[in-house]
Amino acid sequence: MLLERRRCQVKSLFNERYEFQEEFIKELVLNGYIERKNDNFDRSFAMDREILFKFLESTQPKVVEELKKVFKDDYEETITSFINNEITKKHGSLLNTLKNGFEISNRKVELMYTRPATDFNKDLNEKYENNIFSVMQEVTPKDDERVDVVIFLNGLAIMTFELKSEFSGQSVEDAICQYRLERDPKSRLFLWKSGALVNFAMDTSNVFMTTKLDKEKTFFMPFNMGRGEGVNTGAGNPIFDDKYSVSYMWEDILKKDTILELISKFIFIEEAESVDNVTGKTSIKETVIFPRYHQLDLIRKILADVKVNKTSLNYLIEHSAGSGKTNSIAWLSHRLVSVHDDDNEVIYDSIVIITDRVVVDRQLQKAVLGLDHAHGLIRVLDDNSNSNDLKIALESNTKIIATTIQKFPYVVDELRNLKNKKFAVIIDEAHSSTAGRNMQAVTKSLGSDDFDYENEDDMIIDEIKRSGKQSNVSMFAFTATPKPTTLRMFGRLNRYGQYEAFHLYSMKQAIEEGFILDVLASYTTYRTMYKINKAVKDDPELETSDAKRQIARFIELHDTNITQRVQVIIEHFRNNVMNGLGGQAKAMVVTASRQGAVKYKKAFEKYIADHKYYDINALVAFSGKVILEDDETVYTEVGINKMSESDVPNAFDSDNYNVMIVANKYQTGFDQKKLCAMYVMKKLRGVNAVQTLSRLNRVCPPYDKKVFVLDFENDYDDIKNAFAPYYTTTILANDITPGRIHELVVTIDAYNVIDPLDVERFNELIFKERKKNITPTEKKSLLFILRKTEKNVRGLEEDHFMELKSTMNGFKRFYEYLIQVSCFEDKEVHKKYIFISYLLDLLNIGSGGGGFDLKGKISAENFNQEKIGEFNKENIPKPFVNIASAGGFAPPEDKIRKLSEILEEINAKSGMDFDVDVAMSAIYQIKDIMMKSDKLRTSAKNNTEDDFRFSYFSNVNDALVKGLDQNQDFFTMLLNDQDMKKEVLGLFIPEIYKSLRQNL
Repeated sequence: MLLERRRCQVKSLFNERYEFQEEFIKELVLNGYIERKNDNFDRSFAMDREILFKFLESTQPKVVEELKKVFKDDYEETITSFINNEITKKHGSLLNTLKNGFEISNRKVELMYTRPATDFNKDLNEKYENNIFSVMQEVTPKDDERVDVVIFLNGLAIMTFELKSEFSGQSVEDAICQYRLERDPKSRLFLWKSGALVNFAMDTSNVFMTTKLDKEKTFFMPFNMGRGEGVNTGAGNPIFDDKYSVSYMWEDILKKDTILELISKFIFIEEAESVDNVTGKTSIKETVIFPRYHQLDLIRKILADVKVNKTSLNYLIEHSAGSGKTNSIAWLSHRLVSVHDDDNEVIYDSIVIITDRVVVDRQLQKAVLGLDHAHGLIRVLDDNSNSNDLKIALESNTKIIATTIQKFPYVVDELRNLKNKKFAVIIDEAHSSTAGRNMQAVTKSLGSDDFDYENEDDMIIDEIKRSGKQSNVSMFAFTATPKPTTLRMFGRLNRYGQYEAFHLYSMKQAIEEGFILDVLASYTTYRTMYKINKAVKDDPELETSDAKRQIARFIELHDTNITQRVQVIIEHFRNNVMNGLGGQAKAMVVTASRQGAVKYKKAFEKYIADHKYYDINALVAFSGKVILEDDETVYTEVGINKMSESDVPNAFDSDNYNVMIVANKYQTGFDQKKLCAMYVMKKLRGVNAVQTLSRLNRVCPPYDKKVFVLDFENDYDDIKNAFAPYYTTTILANDITPGRIHELVVTIDAYNVIDPLDVERFNELIFKERKKNITPTEKKSLLFILRKTEKNVRGLEEDHFMELKSTMNGFKRFYEYLIQVSCFEDKEVHKKYIFISYLLDLLNIGSGGGGFDLKGKISAENFNQEKIGEFNKENIPKPFVNIASAGGFAPPEDKIRKLSEILEEINAKSGMDFDVDVAMSAIYQIKDIMMKSDKLRTSAKNNTEDDFRFSYFSNVNDALVKGLDQNQDFFTMLLNDQDMKKEVLGLFIPEIYKSLRQNL
């Protein structure tokens, strides 16, 4: 009885899986597929011969008749064998044979027809309609194997499926195991490049795919839609009330048009150089690239939107590291070339791909050039090209241009009449590429018009218009970490009036899907303890921030500090990292300066030699030349590494090196999958923290990679907060307003150092200069006007000078963004912007520092590297970001304090958990709380600043108590120490008093 019950259970479970399979087939048949019996499968050629010849006869009857005359009774056998040979030969593939057809006996034979771009050609439309899609169940590629479902295009097997149902006690993991352990990669159906293009493992909830079976090494990737929206985004698929979560497969992906689009427009064979670590020989490694779901979704949604809106809108694509951004950009650029509107008109004349790197990314070059294209379609402006090459490419009929953003400022004034051309601009790494001046240069270049202005006002209005969104240019900005200004410039308004990305593939989803690793999952922080001593008798007054920078640099480069840290790093690397990835694991040491990189490299070499750790070899990466104190040697990256700069990435990838010591190099855009540990000796903030630490997040199949971060400079919560806005979606919570710009103009005018008549005269002369009709005397007047204003500005008291300079910098930066993202148009404001831009250039000359030097005046002792904690907290999304306010409340630029006081403050900090950033964060919180106090506002209105102090300190305790949740340790210390409270918070009374009075 028990045995019979078990048999019934097995039968029931099997039926559950089989019912899912039957429904899958039923849906395909409803989509126009022909269901075929599995005895029609020719396992030797992985095809259904009957369907193949039916397709050939219906689409190419004339060619078929001619070939029958040539091959007579051997016609079918000859054709099938010839097709098989084309597919399986050394440089052949099923993909290329499907896309390009083949030639036999001087006849061209096609194996598929894509949908024509227009309806004009009836013959091609008819052939397209005659594509035959068919499906078989229980296919046997070998006697002992049975595949659930195989899909055929015109008789050629293109996709396989192993289907499971959770209701039968099996899941997608069982399907994956079946492919890995029970399917022979050498059978014709699964033969790489020759067999099925893609193999899907699928249950009722999830889909995974692979393009290459390789036994236990087979790497399956998720092919899921993603689950949830906004902050809830993550891995998996949506749950529906009335259909399977994977129903998108037959409702969309397996539709005839989608499959033809995938084969003709998406799937490609990627070639990459591979270096044998033993022999050093270079070979070409091929990979069949099938788009992941979010990549396919992105391209199709953009194309659909562009067909409607043409060049009128911009697009922000927030895709995490690990999203396959390079291939997404390549696909998008090629598809935008041929996209037509509903009137069959081409929407874009040229596609311009821009990157902020000095040289166009090699990987991006290969991806763009690797897709099928006509000769002359693409022009990559590499490191041998200049701005004139860019000018020629833009004015010619080149369809795809890849260049760096740095070339655009040099061609702005050279281009003419591009307004009749329509451009799609694809921006790689938009978080940094969108810096105001460079982005203005792009829009001005591509939207440029005739420069023949009749008067100065025409020039001003045209310059404003050409700085913003151009009617003939669409921008497609890719980034994993959009800054607030990037969101404002390229984002779309949501239903709540906030700016967000057009398309999202989140860091959270990428981590959950296994495409990247969570770099915060194993994070250890250290604190360097030390004692600073004064080495001089005098007690000079120095500018606080400059003095602190010099002291921080002194500690950073101190030999004892470096020696201790190197010991921690090397021992941690040997004991926890280097044996990972089968002994291939690597580490990066991030230093704060080029001098630091050199000194750490020297300390590494000494420690390795002293301990005979010859299995550790370090490279160094920094720009320019370095000369250390008390050492006349000139150090360069090339000299230390004894190899060219371009050879460093490949050398680091080899087994010869396992550590790279860097200073501002390889912290962005460096993709090294074997990187498992990072040792941080540098303050990291915001996007820079995310970019730098994300060098670790690449997976390295087939290994189970673990990552480690040892951080000697940053607080874990600060790093976690830096990642929080980019973990799921990023939303802009505020906006730049014309009102704020006018406030800044009024604030600047209130200093009464800029004469409005000088602004007018200056702009008149600038107009003449641009018209090339300025006299030598008038050209001198330009400088004289600026010098006069500079003298007025520098005549202000130091605090007022710094405040005004900061406000003018804020005005310039935010005005540049405002005219790019809005319709704001004010001639007088723009004239002031031009004047202030030139004035700031003059004010910045020679403002390099206070002219003092702490060399020889301080010493340090009692160094100790103390472990603070090990962290693996969950990353909580904080999606909202704000555009920083220009001007307004800010920490004082440089409070003058005695050297002894500065040293005492730093020594106190080194024994506590608080730093300058914590203190400033606290002041901001106090300011926000104080600004809401009606009592304090009334006091500021009716009292002098000295009298205001009494009200301030009587209310400050309430503010500290209110802020305890955010800053408990620091605020508790201030509440308990009256002297410290007055010393710290008293410094900022003038700023808070001024802010309260301005907001009355």
